[in-house]
Amino acid sequence: MPLYNPSKRQDKRTVTTNDGTITLYSSEFDECYHSTNDGALNESLNKHIIPAFKLLDTQKDEINILDICFGLGYNTLATLHYLQNNPIQSKINIFSPEFDKELVVSLKDFDYPNEFTPFLHIIEELSESGFYSDDKLSIEILFGDARETLPKIKSKIDIVYQDPFSPKKNPLLWTREYFATIKAIASKEVILTTYSSATSIRMGLYENGFLLYETPTKEVRSGTIASLRVLNLKSIDMELKKSRNPQAHSLRDEMFCLN
Repeated sequence: MPLYNPSKRQDKRTVTTNDGTITLYSSEFDECYHSTNDGALNESLNKHIIPAFKLLDTQKDEINILDICFGLGYNTLATLHYLQNNPIQSKINIFSPEFDKELVVSLKDFDYPNEFTPFLHIIEELSESGFYSDDKLSIEILFGDARETLPKIKSKIDIVYQDPFSPKKNPLLWTREYFATIKAIASKEVILTTYSSATSIRMGLYENGFLLYETPTKEVRSGTIASLRVLNLKSIDMELKKSRNPQAHSLRDEMFCLN
């Protein structure tokens, strides 16, 4: 069975989430772009942006962020919203793979929450060219398959928002080999945030040398924080989990005929 179905790619409908913000439902993946329970904006802020920036040393000239995948742009825009209220001196560089170019083109007309109003000119430029830049910010949408575009990134990534469709629906962006690609472009201080708490996903990260932690918030459902360094968070003991469940395994490319 094909893992992607381009014939359904443009079949989407709007959905109002529990925080009042709008997301889309994708027929291709049979999922919404955001948790309808947590809310689109609430999920972006509390599962990704706030934990990442609180854990990262922001005393550096530039911070490189990888937003997987761009989708409706919530994680990127929520980052700008957070930084508007919590300013730092670093230049922010955001790289975001996305294979649905028509979706990005349509975003200039999307019904974003009021919090994003100051950034609508940025969305308009991204919808036209996939690129935005000023003195303190650059955003580049990497159109195409993320597994092909990620190895081309030359900058070392400090923050990863691991936020594609679920492992069940889009497993190619959750395999052990995929996480090896992430590690190859990650800085030593990298903070990776994700909504997934599945053992197979945690195994894929752990097998690539990531240390794993519980998401430090009660504002959204539990996810996972991963880093290559020790963090002052509640750790997840993967060796204990492996001993209790010897059959547990990561997702592998070979399961999807990629080797």
